Amino acid sequence: MKKAFMGVRLKRLREERGMTQQALASAIGLSLSYLNQIENNQRPLTVPVLLKLNAAFGIDVQLFSEDDEARLIGDLKEALSDPVIGEAIVTAELRALASNMPAVGRAFVSLHRRYRRAIEQSAALAVRLGDDRQDRAVSAVSTPFEEVRDFFYARHNYIAELDEEAERIAREENLPPGNMAAALMARLSTRHGVRVLVAASEDGSQDAQRRFDQSAGVLRLSRRLRSGQQAFQMATQLAFLEQSETINAIVAAGSFADDESRRLARIGLANYFAGALLLPYSAFRDMAEACRYDIDLLGQTFGVGFETACHRLSTLQRPGARGVPFFFIRVDRAGNISKRQSATDFHFSRIGGTCPLWNVYEAFAQPDRILTQLARMPDERTYLWVARAVSHGQGGYHAPRKTFAIALGCDLQHAGRLVYSDGLDLTNPMAATPIGAGCRICERTNCPQRAFPPVGRHLHADENRSAFAPYAAS
Repeated sequence: MKKAFMGVRLKRLREERGMTQQALASAIGLSLSYLNQIENNQRPLTVPVLLKLNAAFGIDVQLFSEDDEARLIGDLKEALSDPVIGEAIVTAELRALASNMPAVGRAFVSLHRRYRRAIEQSAALAVRLGDDRQDRAVSAVSTPFEEVRDFFYARHNYIAELDEEAERIAREENLPPGNMAAALMARLSTRHGVRVLVAASEDGSQDAQRRFDQSAGVLRLSRRLRSGQQAFQMATQLAFLEQSETINAIVAAGSFADDESRRLARIGLANYFAGALLLPYSAFRDMAEACRYDIDLLGQTFGVGFETACHRLSTLQRPGARGVPFFFIRVDRAGNISKRQSATDFHFSRIGGTCPLWNVYEAFAQPDRILTQLARMPDERTYLWVARAVSHGQGGYHAPRKTFAIALGCDLQHAGRLVYSDGLDLTNPMAATPIGAGCRICERTNCPQRAFPPVGRHLHADENRSAFAPYAAS
C-alpha cells in the first residue's frame, strides 16, 4: 500500500462517533500527537493503524480504499466536464477533493445528476408541448434506470442483507448447485401454496418468461426457458414472497425520486436475491478461486449462462471474504450500456459514448469467443478485460433475438488470479492498449480514434496543418 493521506476521513469517522482525539488515540494505542499528525495529513494512514481501527471498532478498511477515491475522481471529472460549469479543473484538484473531502465530492456529483435529470425532464415536457429542442444537447430520458444503476453502484454491487439470507436458505434447503429447479418448485408449493406451471403463455405471447397470478396461487413460466433460467425465475418469485420486508427497507433507504424508480429497484433487488440463491456466496467464491475465475467452468458447475456468472462475479465483496473486485458491463452494437455494475473504481462516461478501442466492441465480430485485453487508462491504471458476445432468442427462424457484449474487468494487481492472464505480459506497460473513459472527458490528446474534442480543452484549428490524430487540443 502506498502512502495514503486520509486525515479528513479519519477525523470525520471520529466525530461521527462523538470521540475526542485523546479518546480515539487511547482506543487504538497511539499517542495524541501521532493521531493529530495523521488527521492533519502530516503522516500517512498506514496499514497497522487501519488494522488497529478495525480491531477497536470493526471498521471496514474499504472505507479508506484508494479504489473508492479513484471512482469518485471519475464521477467528479464527468460532472465537471459539463460546459455549463465554465471552469477547467485539473485532475490534481479533483484528487485533492476526493481524498480530503469525499462527502463534499459525492454531494456535488449527486447535485449534478439531479440537475441533469431536471434538464432531461424539461426536454421531455417540451417535446410533448411541441418544442423538440433539437438545437440543445440533452441526453435521453432514462431517470429511473439511471437511479437504480447508481444505487447498486454506490453499494459496490453487494447487498449484504439479501446475499446472506440467500446463502442461509440455500444451506438450509440443501439446494443442489446447478440443479435447483425442482427444489425451488417444492419450496414454493409447501411454504406458499404456489403451483408452478411450465407452459406456453395463455395469451399466446412469446415474451412473458414469468407471470404470477397471486389470486390463483399460480406461477407460470415459459416453456422456452432452460432449467437454470426456470430456477432463476422461481428464485425471483421467492424473493418477492419471502424477502419483501427486507427489500422494502432497502428501497426506503435509497432516496429514490418516484414510484417508478422504487418499483425498478425492487425488481433489481429481487433479481439480486435470485442470483445469490442460485450461486451461494461461499460456494461460488471458493469455486471461482479454485478454477482461477474460469467463467465457463463456473457456468457449467452452477447451471447458469455466461452473463449470469459474470454478474455474480462482480458481487463478491463480502467483508472478510472478498473475491476479485470486478467491473461488469453489458453493451449493444450501438454502444448503449444496458448494465453497468462495479465492485471497483473503473469508470466510463455517461455522456458521449465509451471508448472504441475497448475490446468489448471487438467481441461482436467474434461471437462465442472470449477475448482478453490489457487496457491502460489515462491515469496509468491498467486493467485486464475479458469480453464475449452473447445472444438470446425465443426459438423459431423468424423469432427476434437480442445480442450483447459482456465484459468483466479487474485491476492489473489482481490479473494473475485469473486464468485469462495466462500468456499475457503483465509486466510490460507497452503491452496495454491506451483507452479512455469516453471521448468527451478523455485526457488523451493524441488518440487517432477520438470521435469528439475533449470538453474543457482549448481546440487548435490550424488551416496550414493536418495531423493523424483529430481535434488537436491543449
